[in-house]
Amino acid sequence: MKNTQLRSEQIWLAVGSLMILATVAMASALIYTRDIMIPFVLAIFITAVVAPLVDFQVLHWRLPSWIAVMTTLLLVLILLWLIGIVIIVAVETIIDTATEYSAQVIALSERLVAWLNAHHIAVNGAHISAELEAYVPAIITQAAGTVSSIVSHGLLIALFVLFLLVGRDPSRRRTGIVADIETTIRGYITTMTVLSTITSLLVSCVLWLFGIHMAWLFGLLVFVFTFIPNVGPIVATFLPVPIAFTQFQSPWMILAVVVVPGSIHMVIGNFVAPKMMGRGLELHPVTVLLALAFWGLIWGIVGMVLAVPIVAMLRIVLSKFNTTKPLASLLSGHLPGTAVTAEACRLPSQSE
Repeated sequence: MKNTQLRSEQIWLAVGSLMILATVAMASALIYTRDIMIPFVLAIFITAVVAPLVDFQVLHWRLPSWIAVMTTLLLVLILLWLIGIVIIVAVETIIDTATEYSAQVIALSERLVAWLNAHHIAVNGAHISAELEAYVPAIITQAAGTVSSIVSHGLLIALFVLFLLVGRDPSRRRTGIVADIETTIRGYITTMTVLSTITSLLVSCVLWLFGIHMAWLFGLLVFVFTFIPNVGPIVATFLPVPIAFTQFQSPWMILAVVVVPGSIHMVIGNFVAPKMMGRGLELHPVTVLLALAFWGLIWGIVGMVLAVPIVAMLRIVLSKFNTTKPLASLLSGHLPGTAVTAEACRLPSQSE
């Protein structure tokens, strides 16, 4: 009995070591091929969302497959074009205001340092200001460059979508892993798009009513960051703070700029999102955070947006094989050897 248990532990140790080596090798390959893999992964998710349109046109309207593919592709191109225009305008605005925004962040840090020093908390304000002066414009410019690269890859994304749609057979009923992945990813992307749109519009209206400059830009950033669970809404909530400090003298107005949008994120994340998500992606909150860190390290902001659906796909694939089922359970938060008595873990709320 002891020999069997020891043998089992040795096998799991070997498997774990191989998984670590495979992860390192995969991460290196994904970093090297990011210019191709990012558009390809985006195309996979777009195809999962728009594929029912092709199936509907072929099965219900009796249109030829190539016509259904072309009309769907035209819709995708129009959406990419509209998104591209919005993003380009946003990038230009970010670049134009990068210096002003960084100056506001530095001024805010100086005021915070002065307050801390007044309360006998020693802080090197000059060092902090120098660091912010060097890094804030670089971060804004890097984010703008990342978004610009996505826009430049729009044609490649459309090409991938075309071939993925052409390779589909609308008359063939999909079952098993492919069906589970398509259903899960389609539901997640559709739901998150609706939630992000609602959150973005509400936050934009609130910031506009408060008179915050570039309220529409902060609303657009809310739309993007809402796709990043846990971390994204927190970052999006505090982005307007430096501008609020320069615009308002009243601390209550500054507090309102944080509290009201934060409350919107909390209500949607804790009450609306769970009802719309239903069963969810069955991912543990720790799994989501690790996925955000891993894919963010590899692909930046785009990787953080894609992290959750990618890991959800991985969990579905792992759950279909007896050998890898313990790994799928681990992603869901169930340790090997423990009985699962509670309902499978849902996707953590956006404000947790």
